[in-house]
Amino acid sequence: MKTEKSFYQRAAVAARHIPYGKVATYGQIALLCGKPKNARQVGYGLNKGLLGEDVPAHRVVNARGVLSGAAAFETFDMQKLLLEGEGVEVAWTAEGWRVDLARYGWKNTLAEAQCLREEYRIRGI
Repeated sequence: MKTEKSFYQRAAVAARHIPYGKVATYGQIALLCGKPKNARQVGYGLNKGLLGEDVPAHRVVNARGVLSGAAAFETFDMQKLLLEGEGVEVAWTAEGWRVDLARYGWKNTLAEAQCLREEYRIRGI
């Protein structure tokens, strides 16, 4: 039986695979962990540092592309600045700072998902 700790370990592995200049959603990371209904748990883990320090948390946004994790960063605009530093355009909307998921969303392949699954197996998570 997989534990809550192993979920966060899987989420960390998945998040580290988000390509430079791309973003993924909380739900996408949860799906890649085998728990498609655990998007909020991904957000919680990122916010509380449960995924580790070397995870590119700035590349994770909500399902609408909104930068909803600002409270987890040192400054309110750090996520925006980090994304812009990778060439990701961030625009102000009525919902807040937002990225165009059609343009900047990580469209992971089935092969990538299978590689992640194999990595989880090898790590025993």
